[in-house]
Amino acid sequence: MIRRAVVVGGAGAVGRLFTERLLEAGAEVSVVDPAGRPAAGARLVRGDITDPGPALTAELGRADLVVLAVPEPVALTALPGLAGALAPGAVLADTLSVKQAVTRALREHAAGVEAVGLNPMFAPALGFAGRPVAAVVVHDGPGVAALLALIEEWGATVVRVDAAEHDRLAAASQALTHAAVLGFGLALAGTGVSAADLRPIAPPPATTLLALLARVASGTPEVYWDVQHANAEAGAARKALAEAVHRVADTVEHGTEADFAALLGELRAYLGDDLAHHRDTCARLFAQP
Repeated sequence: MIRRAVVVGGAGAVGRLFTERLLEAGAEVSVVDPAGRPAAGARLVRGDITDPGPALTAELGRADLVVLAVPEPVALTALPGLAGALAPGAVLADTLSVKQAVTRALREHAAGVEAVGLNPMFAPALGFAGRPVAAVVVHDGPGVAALLALIEEWGATVVRVDAAEHDRLAAASQALTHAAVLGFGLALAGTGVSAADLRPIAPPPATTLLALLARVASGTPEVYWDVQHANAEAGAARKALAEAVHRVADTVEHGTEADFAALLGELRAYLGDDLAHHRDTCARLFAQP
């Protein structure tokens, strides 16, 4: 059902991921991106999605699927004029990391358009296979169903959530996690112990955290800034992290071994039936020398 697609921001990492998979699925793909570096096989279309001229408007009108792989301000600016350019039955998909604002905009400006918010919960270089993709279905229909089925054919697991739940879970799984990794790095730097000195002696947990720190520090700042800054739920997650670190320190400095054991008991209770799954996952990760 997806014969022609337009990927806005198709030269970026997320946009290129969708472009390449859509091309492999047999779709004709046009890329709109000022960087002008589409994947091989895609056609570059010049234009500004926030103010499309006749050529870009015509391209949008021929598409079965339009993917907005752009920052939130661009998507929100483009939406009022974009919906009217799409053909009946076309699907509009965004890939923003925060969903509540764009969902409201879609309901206001694109009431008659099938629309879904997608958030690949992984670095694009890893690919879809075996990875989760959060899906916020705003306006359902056969086109949305076809797109989600195609993503599952690519090997991903589609997890349906509403916009508020998406942002709450993203704050917990992304903003909190990234803040913890960044905090670990800053704290480590503050100890005066160099990464070079730590590496030969680092046990598996430290090695894993160093690897995560290197991955985040080597990433695109705009991506991690967006995760922290754009999600209104992220502040509460960072506050909870800071309070938890203080609680651990207070337990060790002013409590007893029994108090510390109770703290670990709380965490076991929180993990519940998933305790064994995550413990075994850790064992597999650490089995690598």
